[in-house]
Amino acid sequence: MFGDLFEEDYSSVSNNQYGKGKKLKTKALEPPAPREFTNLSGIRNQGGTCYLNSLLQTLHFTPEFREALFSLGPEELGFLEDKDKPDAKVRIIPLQLQRLFAQLLLLDQEAASTVELTNSFGWTSDEEMRQHDVQELNRILFSALETSLVGTSGHDLINRLYHGTIVNQVVCNECKNISEKQEDFLDLTVAVKNVSGLEDALWNMYVEEEVFDYDNLYHCGTCDRLVKAAKSAKLRKLPPFLTVSLLRFNFDFVKCERYKETSSYTFPLRINLKPFCEQSELDDLEYIYDLFSVIIHKGGCYGGHYHVYIKDVDHLGNWQFKQEESKPDVNLKTLQNEEEIDDPLVILQAVILQEENNLISVDQLGQKLLKKMGMSWNKKYRKQHGPLRRFLQLHSQMFLLSSDGSTVSLLKKDPVQSKSDFQSTDQQSFHSLALEAPGLSDSTACSHWFDINDSKVQPIQEKDIEQQFQGKESAYMLFYRKSQLQRPPEALANPRYRVPCHLLKEMDAANIELKVKRAECDSANNDFELHLHLGPHYRFFNGALHPVTSQAESVWDLTFDKRKTLGHLRQSIFQLLEFWEGDMVLSVAKHVPAGLHIYQTLDGDELSLCEVDIADGEDIFVWNGMEVGGVQIETGIDCEPLLLNILHLESSGEGKKRGRLIESPHVFPANAEVGTVFTAAAIPAGIILVNSTRSADEESWTAVPEEDMKKTFREQGLRNGSSILVQPPNSEDRSVLPKEGKWMNGMNEIDWIRVKNLCQLESEQKQVKISATVHTVVFDIRIKAIKELKLMKELGDAWHLRKMDWCYEAGEPLCGEDATLQELRICSGDTLLLIEGKLPLPGFLKVPIWWYQPRGHSGHWESQHQPCTSSQGNGWRAASTQGAPGHVPAEVSLVYLGDVDISEDAALVDLKSQARALTPSSELAVPAPALLRAWTVESRRPGRLLRTDRQQLKEYKLGRRPEICLEPLQEEEQLGPQDVLLRTQMRIPEERAYAPAVDLVWNTARGWTTGSLRQRVADFYSLPVEKIEIAKYFPEKFEWLPISSWNQQITKRKKKKKQDTLQGAPYYLKDGDIIGVKNLLVDDSDDFSTARDDAEKEKQELLPRGKRDSQEVLCAQSSDVSSAGTPARPRGPEASLSIHVGSFR
Repeated sequence: MFGDLFEEDYSSVSNNQYGKGKKLKTKALEPPAPREFTNLSGIRNQGGTCYLNSLLQTLHFTPEFREALFSLGPEELGFLEDKDKPDAKVRIIPLQLQRLFAQLLLLDQEAASTVELTNSFGWTSDEEMRQHDVQELNRILFSALETSLVGTSGHDLINRLYHGTIVNQVVCNECKNISEKQEDFLDLTVAVKNVSGLEDALWNMYVEEEVFDYDNLYHCGTCDRLVKAAKSAKLRKLPPFLTVSLLRFNFDFVKCERYKETSSYTFPLRINLKPFCEQSELDDLEYIYDLFSVIIHKGGCYGGHYHVYIKDVDHLGNWQFKQEESKPDVNLKTLQNEEEIDDPLVILQAVILQEENNLISVDQLGQKLLKKMGMSWNKKYRKQHGPLRRFLQLHSQMFLLSSDGSTVSLLKKDPVQSKSDFQSTDQQSFHSLALEAPGLSDSTACSHWFDINDSKVQPIQEKDIEQQFQGKESAYMLFYRKSQLQRPPEALANPRYRVPCHLLKEMDAANIELKVKRAECDSANNDFELHLHLGPHYRFFNGALHPVTSQAESVWDLTFDKRKTLGHLRQSIFQLLEFWEGDMVLSVAKHVPAGLHIYQTLDGDELSLCEVDIADGEDIFVWNGMEVGGVQIETGIDCEPLLLNILHLESSGEGKKRGRLIESPHVFPANAEVGTVFTAAAIPAGIILVNSTRSADEESWTAVPEEDMKKTFREQGLRNGSSILVQPPNSEDRSVLPKEGKWMNGMNEIDWIRVKNLCQLESEQKQVKISATVHTVVFDIRIKAIKELKLMKELGDAWHLRKMDWCYEAGEPLCGEDATLQELRICSGDTLLLIEGKLPLPGFLKVPIWWYQPRGHSGHWESQHQPCTSSQGNGWRAASTQGAPGHVPAEVSLVYLGDVDISEDAALVDLKSQARALTPSSELAVPAPALLRAWTVESRRPGRLLRTDRQQLKEYKLGRRPEICLEPLQEEEQLGPQDVLLRTQMRIPEERAYAPAVDLVWNTARGWTTGSLRQRVADFYSLPVEKIEIAKYFPEKFEWLPISSWNQQITKRKKKKKQDTLQGAPYYLKDGDIIGVKNLLVDDSDDFSTARDDAEKEKQELLPRGKRDSQEVLCAQSSDVSSAGTPARPRGPEASLSIHVGSFR
């Protein structure tokens, strides 16, 4: 009916499934997780089977249906083992339903699988990934069951439980003759549109009469003529279980599309159907029905998700629900009276039990302990029990920490235990505490409700059902049962009730197998490999430890449980090493290029291996803690051995150098002095040069000054593999190592200089190498670079050279053309940048000027002639602030006006005056410099606000290459040093957009506090301060960060109030920031974002992943996303739903 109607939403599934930087180990397939605290099992979603899961859970929690199915034995249904035999008639669908219900009742797993069941339906993997309508499935599944049970004692199962009849009557007003027609139903389909609720819909269907009169007369067979008549319908026979399907989905014939009715539609927990039935002498109780299942659809007409609210009629689940904490300290006070407050196990369990799902973050757990005990964990328990996380890890039999240690929960209970078993005697001290907590109940006197959402099962309250009356997440199917259907006492809290013996044996065996697999998996997950290096089998030479014999004899591999303590590990090693005598010290060692080195000694035998930070595959050195082979061993990272390459010239007997270079490896402790190299190279004194290779093409040597000879190798930045050249003192041949065995000139000589072309005009080459010496002057470099880059014709002398700074950008200019490279400290291989334009005179600045005017912004000068973005080289529009909210322009327009040469001693007003004199800006007709606001340009957008017109430019510390943009104003402004200029925008209710930005000046004399800013904004918009919310916009991330009132922080030592400031994290508020304002009188939503923000975020997520090809990405970037939101996903072709059943007639 609604084939391929609802698609699963997997947008919340994280892509980060594996930890980064960790060694991945191949693991066997882990067994399914045990049941959660509710003791109920969910059903795994195969990709698009949430509609099937919801209906199956409803049937499972219909005990009469479940037990009727269980009553059919193998003699009637056959055996699953015979399903592939050609002549065997095995009724696979009811058999698979029996197994599924048995698993949901008895198997200790978080969620059951429906793969075998859907295979029995004849569904392919494509069918399991496609969503369908649950109302359609309900009818098709019942039909398939009826066909499967033909010829068995359960042939009338569906008819007996769900079949009802409706009688339609037409009464002639003349002869009173009654003409009637009876209809069968398995579910009642009721209207939602223009109806307030279920009872209203039933009244319209079965109480209201349709009158035939005037032009719409009825032909009476008895009267044999057209007469006035009345037509009505009544419920004649009611089934034990009444299924109601709500017509949420309709068709709009004007728009020619389907839509979902999300209006309010109420339904009662208990309903009396007598007004809608034929008159009879039955007891009124026969017409009373109780709601026990609500299948809910979340989403729209072309996409969504199903889950179900279930009433636990047989009390199979553990229902615990925390209400509002009106008395949060009752339980702990009770414990204090019982003198159990000193037991941290009892306290922690009591706190966690009061949390929903028995799950809480470790940080919140510490805060709740402080709130309820009046004393923090560190103050009360740390001295005796250690840190909180360590305590939770040590008690892993009771608490379960998440993999990252951020959350903790109580370990699950055995799901096949009864309710009474759940309250074992060793848990009475804290479980009874949980029962006394507000909102928690363990009573079996009444049934409780659960929300079953595929694999997850959560307890809910009856009042939560009212939330499903309306909205995009609302009730779609209702299931009622007769109130007179009472369950036998032996069925309550007994999941084994009426389950066939062969299924009981199968589930018991499966539970034993699961228990074994979980134990094996737990052992595999907690065991890790340790490599034991035995001290007596090692010797110390050449600065590190090395095996005396073979590696196999010196290293033993040990598999050990990481939850055990260091003392257990030491004891196990003692038992393995029968020959060991004396003290045993365990230390962490690591392999380095020089050999094996010991870093730290392991202390604290009472700590687990996790707490002493031992990793899987760790190398452990076993020794006496002092010496190895009679040699005293230094340990720690400070004396880590470094393997260095020492290079020096071979000397003849007469002391004269030869041309051959000797390279030999040497090991030095990292804390040794650099001067020890002379001893290793057998040279009494000399010059030490260190190789610093920046890239594969660049190699340079740096001489170590005499005063740095006392520094350590670590302080000099040397590491394994570094090269050191040792030269004799007063050497005439001051040369260093070259590449490929050739000698290069000395440190004070230069071989070549690289010049990169940063001019705007194109040339055939982007960079050239120019030969030079220490005496080459800048003028010569300039001429050679222009010739080789072929820029002489285009640029002439309008260029200059600059050094490249550490950010690989244009740095200090080379002003003196007659200066030598030696005077400028330029070395071989350095890069100079060729930049267009003449250098300004000393003390002058060359400032590019840009015109900046946000479109649609209030408070700016309106010019008759707006500047146009030039297509030439002197103008561009810098895209910025993409995804800006509402009507604020999505880009910052910067138009290049020209350059201004001005003295550093000139004032800001002089700069503005010269900028107005530029030719392009004369068309703007700005009356005075005071009507221009000046900003620095940073990342092609306005950056820092330049406030005082009379202040000298050099006082602003603009840097070597400043760029300024000018913003026109309608009136002069006088911003003081404590004034902050903000762009405020009022949010338009229900549009996810903002009004044009308005400048707001905020005086921060009383501090950069939240309260001060909120008061200023409230005064500006004439609103009560408690009726506004504000947020700062981050255009780079397309995010809004609400600015809320902060709590004053109190320092631990001085007890002084630490004033919060908006200048710091996370707001970093500054001039020009966008502040969104929300009027709570007309807009009480929590959202500050706009539809464009959502669209731009989506683009940011899609682009790095490469999920779309480049053409689609470019299309997405250029598309104009409207405020209505992102476009809907393309709809797939519709497909009919069917279940294949064999013939059993």
